[in-house]
This record gives sequence, structure tokens and C-alpha cells, in this order.
Amino acid sequence: MKLFNNTKIAFSLKSDSELERAFFLFKLIQSQPMVKIGTAVTNFALKAHLPVEGLIRSTVFDHFCGGVTEEDCIPNIENMHSNGVYSVLDYSVEGNETEKQFDLVKTKTLKNIEFAKKKDSIPFVVFKPTGVGRFSLYQKITEKKSLSNEEKSEWINVMNRYYEICDKAIKYDVPILIDAEESWIQDAADQLVEVLMEKYNVNKAIVFNTLQMYRHDRMEYLKALHQKALKGNYHIGLKIVRGAYMEKERERAVENKYPSPICIDKNATDENFNAAIKFMMEHDKMALFAGTHNEESSYLLLGLAKKHKIIPSDHRLWFGQLYGMSDHISFNLAKEGYNTAKYVPFGPVRDVMPYLIRRAEENTSVAGQTNRELNLIKEERVRRKLE
Repeated sequence: MKLFNNTKIAFSLKSDSELERAFFLFKLIQSQPMVKIGTAVTNFALKAHLPVEGLIRSTVFDHFCGGVTEEDCIPNIENMHSNGVYSVLDYSVEGNETEKQFDLVKTKTLKNIEFAKKKDSIPFVVFKPTGVGRFSLYQKITEKKSLSNEEKSEWINVMNRYYEICDKAIKYDVPILIDAEESWIQDAADQLVEVLMEKYNVNKAIVFNTLQMYRHDRMEYLKALHQKALKGNYHIGLKIVRGAYMEKERERAVENKYPSPICIDKNATDENFNAAIKFMMEHDKMALFAGTHNEESSYLLLGLAKKHKIIPSDHRLWFGQLYGMSDHISFNLAKEGYNTAKYVPFGPVRDVMPYLIRRAEENTSVAGQTNRELNLIKEERVRRKLE
């Protein structure tokens, strides 16, 4: 049996009723019209303050999110850790615009570092650039436009939030994953994170940036970053993913009449992703967090680890999947002793909805992903004699 086909291990933590809920959800997500209708109805209900939060909580929220607060997530986190799977707590509130909101995310991230230090089950803490700074400010810096005095002061506040988080991360020895954003604001974040890597990654990777490999320029960026790190004598930490904003990226490129930054098709994205993980595995002073739901890329990475004599427990190599998805990859990797973590989103139901909607939309747009989830759940239902 191939490693990722073992459904007994994959779904060992799911009760029969949880397995049935997963089957129901992925059946719904399989249908693009249903996702579009569901998204529209949910958005309307939340804006109209209709009492739908309980329904959302008991279905899609509980499947894809760990809870409303960090404490809510503990039972799920410890349950997964008992089977060797770690967790990355992700405060998934999006669309912040005010300094007060940005400071709240910073405070929440600092609290998560303290929380992670006490928990063997939480090896990383994550935050999103737009969680601690205004989208349009990143965009203005990326477009190399001059900032007003007020904006300069605002950007200093943004940088200070990054530094405060990274200061605490190195003090507590808890690595930080910094998520990726849309291409038209990413340069500003990249430039700042590079400075942080040079400052904090002297002895090992504490600060991790994220590269979305559906962007065809990311291999070029990775190679240039490697040269900078060699020159500056610091470690590189990177989360390598395929990417989360593909449709939006393509639409904006058409609307604004510039070449799309996105690979021509899924095959080109797969090749780009695999090229990045190969490059990182071939070079020293690099730490890789491979965020993938792709089985072939995961098998490739397992082969590369063996080739380069990287033992499963080496903390320079991590596999990561989203909570509620690809359990057949996560739990089977963990069973083999590989460092494997689930991204566990949390936050108030109403505030986490943009994240949940994006997950549903991504699942409908990735060919074969939902079908694979469904087929594995069906196999496990048969194994448990639920059909």
C-alpha cells in the first residue's frame, strides 16, 4: 500500500459522525454553483445579522477551524499531537484597516509565542503582513510611490510590530512563519522580511518568509535570496506553497493590462514548486516548511530527504497542511516520524468567514483535490462499514 492510501491512520481521530460531516462538506464543496450560492447566502446572512453563526459553527467552521480562541483549540491540538501531528495556530481574522486592529493582531501574535513556548505541540507561530499593516500602504511601497509624512510614520509602526514579534520569537526560540500576500503588495513585505532574516537568522532560521510558487518569478527570487544570504552569512527560512490568490491575480492582470504573474497552468506551477523544494534541499543553511496538499510533491520531498540524508526529525524540514484537509498526508507522514504540522485557524466565527470562503473556493478550483478527499472518505466509510 502506498503511504498516503492508509485511511485507517488518516482518519484515526475522526469519529463516525465527524467522518460523515466531512463527507457531506466535501460533497457540497465539489459543486461550484453550491459554493457560489452558499457564499452569497452566508455573506448576506452575516451582514443582515441573521442568527446563522450556530449553523456555521457546527458545520464548516468546526471542520476547518480549531476554535474561536487559543484555549478553544487546545483539545484539537493535543488530540492531533497524540498522533504525532503538530499545530500552527493561525489567527485568521482578515480585512484589518486601523492601527488599533493591527496592534491587536501584534498582541495576539506575541501571546501565541508565549503559548507555543509552553506547548510541545506548537512548533511555530504565524502572522500575515496585512494583519499588522494596511494593504494600501504595502501596495504604495511596492509600487515605489513616495509616502506622505503620515504614511512614513505609519510604516515605522508596521516595522516596529514586525521587530517586536521577532524579538520575542528569538527570545523564546519559537520560529515565525510570515504568510504571503497578493503580488502587487508582496515586494514591500519581502524587503522587510529579508532585513529581519539577516538580523535574526544568524544561528538558525527563526524568521520564515512564504513563497507562492504559482508566481513564475519566485524561483528567480529564491536564487537571488540565496546569494544575499551567502553574502550576509545568515540562514534562510521559507514556507513554500503553491498559492492562494490565483483567480484574483489573473483577473487583476487582465483588468490593469499587465502580464499575469501567474504560471500558465497547474503543471507549470507544480514544476515551479518542485524546483523550489529541490533547490532548498540541495543547499545548506536553509530551513523548509513545505505547505502542500499534493501527494506527488510530498513523495518527491521524502525522496529528497533520503537522498540528502536528512533524518525525519530534523527541524530544518517540515511538512504542512491545512486543518480539515489532506489528513491522509499529515497523519501518514507523522506515523513515519516526519515533522508534520497542521495550520489551525481560529477566531470569531463572523471574522473568520473570509478565510473559510476562500478555502471552499480553492477546493472547487483545484482539479482533483476535492475528489481525492471524497474518495478517501468513502474508502474509510466502507472500511468502517458505514455504507
